[in-house]
Amino acid sequence: MNETIKHQLNHRSIRFFKDQAVDPQELDLIFQVTQRTATSNGLQLSSMIRITDPAQKAKLAEICQQDYVARAPELVIFLVDLYRAKRILQEKGYQEENYRSMDQFFKGVADAYLAAQNLTTVVESLGLGAVFLGSVLNDSQALVDLLELPELTFPLVGVAFGYPDDQPELKPRMDLDLRLSENTYQVEDDYLDLLADYDQEMTHYYDTRKKNQRSDTYTDQLYRQIETVKPKRANLLQVAEDQGFILKNQ
Repeated sequence: MNETIKHQLNHRSIRFFKDQAVDPQELDLIFQVTQRTATSNGLQLSSMIRITDPAQKAKLAEICQQDYVARAPELVIFLVDLYRAKRILQEKGYQEENYRSMDQFFKGVADAYLAAQNLTTVVESLGLGAVFLGSVLNDSQALVDLLELPELTFPLVGVAFGYPDDQPELKPRMDLDLRLSENTYQVEDDYLDLLADYDQEMTHYYDTRKKNQRSDTYTDQLYRQIETVKPKRANLLQVAEDQGFILKNQ
């Protein structure tokens, strides 16, 4: 087993980092590898914004509602980016607006998520730690304003990374059989029964971890997360449409 696979099998979300800048050569390598990420149809419909201004980090932490975001040595926001494509097409004389379509938007979504994962993989292979920030979507309009995003761009996910100052326990995962089907989707009769052992494992994980201890299970967490409606997150498609994307048939 090679070292990269070992890192992937031991992936942990690192939220606390040493007060140490990432080595410039390592940082350059991280972005060079990210640049080589697979991309839908080769169109490269995503972009990254590296946040270095402490004031910007503080505002981003407010959006994420996570204080540690402001202290991350490196912060990168991944965008769906059709603005660049629009400008290229216009400069080539294209008159239509197909670049606004849901098809193109989801190509950009795929590109952005793949790039974020690829960055995280290289970060961990270098012995650094990272955490995905889906919390950037807590207020997507505020993030659009903060980053001064032009039309046809949309912030999708963030990644914070640096040298780890934390060694959290490995978080359990449900059995692979519940996530891997063959040829057709496998529907089960009783999911709570199948997940009972996993719920017990998660309870032990939350009870014994060193930071943010609590009593919880996977199924309770799922219930709580889905039940809790966050109005600004429920408005994501409206913000995307305000950014100029056409996400439904007219």
